[in-house]
Amino acid sequence: MRRLLEFLVTKRHWFLFILLEVVCLVLIYQNSAYQRTVLISTTNVVTGNIASLVGNVSGYFNMRAINRELAEKNGELEMRLLQLQNEIRQLQAREVPFDGYADSARVFPYKFIMAQVKNNSVTQLSNYITINKGKKDGITPQMGVVSESGLVGVVSLVGDHFSVVLPVLNPKFRQSCKVLGRNYAGSLAWDGRNARYAQLMELPRHVEFQKGDTVVTSGYSAIFPAGIKVGTVSDYRREHDDNFYTLEIELSTNFQALDYVRVLMNEEQAEQWKLEKEALKNDK
Repeated sequence: MRRLLEFLVTKRHWFLFILLEVVCLVLIYQNSAYQRTVLISTTNVVTGNIASLVGNVSGYFNMRAINRELAEKNGELEMRLLQLQNEIRQLQAREVPFDGYADSARVFPYKFIMAQVKNNSVTQLSNYITINKGKKDGITPQMGVVSESGLVGVVSLVGDHFSVVLPVLNPKFRQSCKVLGRNYAGSLAWDGRNARYAQLMELPRHVEFQKGDTVVTSGYSAIFPAGIKVGTVSDYRREHDDNFYTLEIELSTNFQALDYVRVLMNEEQAEQWKLEKEALKNDK
């Protein structure tokens, strides 16, 4: 209290000045119609600017919610498209009429969880992405991660509320991919040079392709379904033994601008891996 009184006494001339200014403004407002009009007009302008600023800030946060909702809807549509593509492949393989097969078609095993990117690196040799979903949200290691544009990576480490993703932009990442419309797969990897490009290696020489062709996941794993877009062919070269191509792939995902991603959940993943491990044990 003593310090407050000392402060008021020390600054008394400022308080007196402010009081007199307020009295002057009140007198001007009451006795001059012109000054009253100017003051009201100025007040309206200031109030309008403040309201506009508040509206912009509120709109910004609303846009984030809208963007998240749109990302979720796009994810649902993409999963539905992948499901239809999977059913078409099964129909073509069985060569039976659609009406006779519809009831017996297997349920598409993939679902997704929306997550927001909280940390992301693209300039390191070994890049990683942190997302805001973890064990308590149903995330486990070796789940695939995609964006609205295409392939992102695979979940590597999982905490209660956060997870770390091993992205395409990491030399440890490997994924089976193929040129759309071709049945031969190669291995997608990153050479650590350019964040916009990855390499599809070990593609057999007799595979036909051209620059601009779309590259997608092959479906030869329990992590990603077939048909997830990876990028487009921008260049190619032959390997030293001349039996394989290495394709330069311009990635469809812009890793520098990642915001929301989708973590894919394959309900049949555990069963597939269990059988594959048992098969490997039997070969020893």
